[in-house]
Amino acid sequence: MNNDPHRDEPVVSQGLSLKNAGSLLILLHGRGGSARDIISLGPELAGSATALLAPQAAQQTWYPNSFLAPIAQNEPWLGSALAKVRACVDTGLAAGITLDRIAIAGFSQGACLGSEFVARNPGRYAALVAFTGGLIGPLNADLHHPGKLDGTPVLLSSGDPDSHVPWERVQATGEIFTQMGATVQLARYPNRPHTILLEEIKAGRDLLEAVLT
Repeated sequence: MNNDPHRDEPVVSQGLSLKNAGSLLILLHGRGGSARDIISLGPELAGSATALLAPQAAQQTWYPNSFLAPIAQNEPWLGSALAKVRACVDTGLAAGITLDRIAIAGFSQGACLGSEFVARNPGRYAALVAFTGGLIGPLNADLHHPGKLDGTPVLLSSGDPDSHVPWERVQATGEIFTQMGATVQLARYPNRPHTILLEEIKAGRDLLEAVLT
């Protein structure tokens, strides 16, 4: 069995080069999506003055089961996915971009992955934008993580009900991030389909413009 299924998958780049950019936005696609699809959202969220990176998941999925499944059932895929995000962050750091100028955004499975990465690797990020996602683990799991987010702005937006992500998990994720010291904004859209609304993109853009420009 491949214990690191995402390791050799490509990372798509767009926007300014890392050496010329003062900020980085990492974009994480959902199940069945692609890096090339999600990176097209980058300019709408972060404008033209930010470097963009979007890693590709093996077989277009970051982990095989629901994000509400026992974590062990999503390994080794989840660990490999977290390492892939870590590699993107490290690429930005190596180029001289500080952590507080690195933002992470994702949709659905990518939003769950981004949320879990930030919780497991706490620090002062530029922002986390999670479109329809939350921390990973069963509904009765203890979601608490050690460490501080030191004022990291977090946007958690989702439909309610959503076919994949219960609103209660979005709320619980916001509570955990608040406890870790993030500045959390929750946006609930009643009966919204499993997609990203233009209103949500605007909210993400407003947040990222405030921290990246």
